[in-house]
Amino acid sequence: MTSFDAPSLDARQQLLDVEVPRLGAEAATRAIKDWGRPMSDLTHLIFCNSYGASIPGADYDLVKLLGLPLSTKRVMLYQQCCYAGGTVIRLAKDLAENNRDARVLVVCCEINTAGIRGPCESHLEDLVSQALFGDGAGALIIGADPRAGVERSIFEIVGTSQNIIAGSEGALVAKLREIGLMGRLKPEIPMHLSGSIEKLASEALNPVGIADWNEAFWVVHPGGRAILDELEKKLGLGEHKLAATREVLKDYG
Repeated sequence: MTSFDAPSLDARQQLLDVEVPRLGAEAATRAIKDWGRPMSDLTHLIFCNSYGASIPGADYDLVKLLGLPLSTKRVMLYQQCCYAGGTVIRLAKDLAENNRDARVLVVCCEINTAGIRGPCESHLEDLVSQALFGDGAGALIIGADPRAGVERSIFEIVGTSQNIIAGSEGALVAKLREIGLMGRLKPEIPMHLSGSIEKLASEALNPVGIADWNEAFWVVHPGGRAILDELEKKLGLGEHKLAATREVLKDYG
């Protein structure tokens, strides 16, 4: 795995088969404890990761590790990469609002250690992604109509949206090959985002009465300092508005 171009997919997948469900289970256990209701009250599971490709997937393994009801309705998502968190929340909102008393456990887990490899002078951008991204997992429980005295709401998901930035094709590409998942990040990514963020922010926040971007609470995918700097500058955000995101980037990647 430490050679740049050595066939190593088998070794990487064996690592992922074990560690993705395990780390995901740790995050899910904490979320369930904070939620305060028994696991048997969970009705749906959405699990997302970008590296693994096994059948059954990590969602199946998580059911066994946690002891979830075998009737839990499962959705397994792969290769969402940077927008995984937003995607699972968007899907969970739809499931919760369209299935009475649904409680959706959403888990994102990435073991980026499985992407580590030695340096190659013709692919220096590969070192950037290895230096930037770390192993991690996150979990939430999403439902509609919280039970008074039993559940407490942290946030309300008012609306969701998804867009493709025109002209951004090829800015971020990752391909699964014999040597593992090979990703390419172009330096134009911050420019693509900053050129579109005002329009996207307007479409998302104006309908709920927010026109001053500093009135909103911001949690941004910590995909690199250059991205955060560009968004902060373009939207005129105060330094404290991206503090949570910068803290995550500094401590975890």
